[in-house]
Amino acid sequence: MKKRIYSLLLAVSTLFAVSCDLDLLENPNAVNADTASPDFLLNRIQLDYQSFFNTVGDDGMRLTRIINQGSAQYEGAYTPVTTNGYWSNAYANILQDIKFLEPLAEEANFQRHLGIAKTIKAMVLFNLVDSYGDVPFSQALDPNEFNPAVDQGAAVYDAALAALNEAAAHFAANPSSGTPNDYYYNRNYTKWVRMINTLKLRYHLNRKLVDRAGATSAINALIAEDNMLKTGDDFVFRFGTTRADPDSRHPRFAGQYTQGGGDYQSTFYMWHLTEAKGFDDPRARFYFYRQVLVNSTNPDEIECITQIPPPHYLVGNFIYCLPGQRGYWGRDHLDPDGIPPDGLKRTAWGVYPAGGRFDNNSASPVNNPSLGAQGAGIHPIMLAAYVDFMLAEAAQTLGTTGSAKDYLLSGIKKHMDYVVAFSRGTSEGGAINAFLTAQSINLTTNIDNYLKYVGDEFDAAASSDAKMGVIGREYWLSLYGNGIESYNLYRRTGKPSPMQPGLEQNPGIFPRSFFYPNNYMVTNTKAVQKPDQSVQVFWDTNPAGNAWVQ
Repeated sequence: MKKRIYSLLLAVSTLFAVSCDLDLLENPNAVNADTASPDFLLNRIQLDYQSFFNTVGDDGMRLTRIINQGSAQYEGAYTPVTTNGYWSNAYANILQDIKFLEPLAEEANFQRHLGIAKTIKAMVLFNLVDSYGDVPFSQALDPNEFNPAVDQGAAVYDAALAALNEAAAHFAANPSSGTPNDYYYNRNYTKWVRMINTLKLRYHLNRKLVDRAGATSAINALIAEDNMLKTGDDFVFRFGTTRADPDSRHPRFAGQYTQGGGDYQSTFYMWHLTEAKGFDDPRARFYFYRQVLVNSTNPDEIECITQIPPPHYLVGNFIYCLPGQRGYWGRDHLDPDGIPPDGLKRTAWGVYPAGGRFDNNSASPVNNPSLGAQGAGIHPIMLAAYVDFMLAEAAQTLGTTGSAKDYLLSGIKKHMDYVVAFSRGTSEGGAINAFLTAQSINLTTNIDNYLKYVGDEFDAAASSDAKMGVIGREYWLSLYGNGIESYNLYRRTGKPSPMQPGLEQNPGIFPRSFFYPNNYMVTNTKAVQKPDQSVQVFWDTNPAGNAWVQ
């Protein structure tokens, strides 16, 4: 009996002694600073950013009529729940992981890891301010602060600029250890620096309404330095063709080419690319794949073909229901109709940027994941062509160095060349070349003709605002797949104008910024919701309400 008691006391004492050596607040299954890999952390940061870009950009594309916006009212389309996902991704994933990575990378002298991470940090901060205005930052990642206060949007923008300057220094630092996985530039740090300078251009262009002189001077300095993205420097995320474990395909392809259905394209956007100028944009067959070549006459499939356009469409002479007669099948802005059996007939995402099919008039259903480029598309986050469009806007509105017209035409050509080259480089290349040859289509000639048309239109524009209208429209037509920049362009310039309105004469307030997300409102006692979505971000000092954008 004594032996049993002694053994029990010894076991308890041993357990107590061991327990005293453990940090019971540390989860032994969780990653900590001693076990975390900077390489794996950076991988996660890069992958989470592409997801963040896709989610934020989806809203921007819908608001700017690049793809269809459902719901009859803006208030129904954008509620506090709408943006829960990308708020959480920004704070709980990307920014938190970057904070965790920084001391590990500094200790190991992983300068390039830090450069990539801080560039992405800056992009996330820009995107948060562009979406919401004032957002938590200085207290946001403090583990002792459970209810972080918001910082002014302008201050967060400046913090993002500071992160870009730090990133540039990290890319220049020597020596540097480590070889990070680089999903964007494959460790070409010269291109990363050019991307940083391009983001600075974006920063100053967005701020032109609150600091005209500063923006003008800074943009001129960037032009003089001549170290922004050039042809071949495009900042894109590339997708693969694997279907599972994990699915590496472009999300637009995966959402449409598996069973059909998926996104409705925008009637207004397709009209601009196929009918508005009297000839097809050379990119139309790359952007869109038609599952039918003639318009449906069945009102059970397309209800609007039997309806008279709303009065405000007739007054404004807006395209309604279908653009032309050639099977470009989409929906008007803020069309709240249900889903008829048209999943294998509506116009689908094409080879650019989603990795779908090139439109070679085959008009077959897109319900087979083996079709087209099988999802090997891209997210066009920042292209060299976008630099020229931004410089065209700066030259036209600020008087910065260079010709607005020259920048405009250069941007169009760069983008068309990029779309064609990317598409021909996919598994659709053979189908593209065979169709162009069979139809005797000379893309070079078509692009030259397009440039002449736009150049003449720009010259004929009677006012500076009308010239800006041409620049804005052409930039918008080059932003297929990038709703972040189209949403900023629209609020910053009011272009393109006029935009196709909602089907209801009063669709509610166009979101100049989004409601704070529900998951932030219910967990932060300092959070104060906006009265509505008319609240403008700090750099948007344009006229309030739907008179400016609608």
